[in-house]
Amino acid sequence: PVFAGMKGSAIENFSCVIYNIFLMNCTWQAGRDAPADTQYFLYWQKSRDEEEMECELYIKDENCRNVGCIFQNVSIGIEKAYFLVNGSSKDSLIQFYDEYIDLYKIEILTAPLNVTAHCTRDPMSCIITWHPPFTSHVENTKCFQYEISIQNK
Repeated sequence: PVFAGMKGSAIENFSCVIYNIFLMNCTWQAGRDAPADTQYFLYWQKSRDEEEMECELYIKDENCRNVGCIFQNVSIGIEKAYFLVNGSSKDSLIQFYDEYIDLYKIEILTAPLNVTAHCTRDPMSCIITWHPPFTSHVENTKCFQYEISIQNK
């Protein structure tokens, strides 16, 4: 594919993470050959049916260049979300960067809730129970898997 814009001007190392149930943080680095006055803008679309939205809360570096974004009230749907970062400079055209991301793959889950252990001596056994963590998943909250690590003293 032919990308309009100066080679090496698109952003690099784009990544996003969802944390604290409904916050999403995306970060990137300026293109290594981007002109000094390049400014970047992030747009995202949660699904094909939803409107494309620009970042409302940019993270800036010491040169006031946008290098990230914090999104609030994020919920995870079934479709991959679409991210686009384009740039502008008075000197030259800036290449854009885009990526589709499965949001459930980038969520940092909170710990399970109300973990309890009830152990008896006779017979020697324990029953451990918990509730699923809070999550921004709209669908498929039943698909969590847990691993229990028991250290026997």
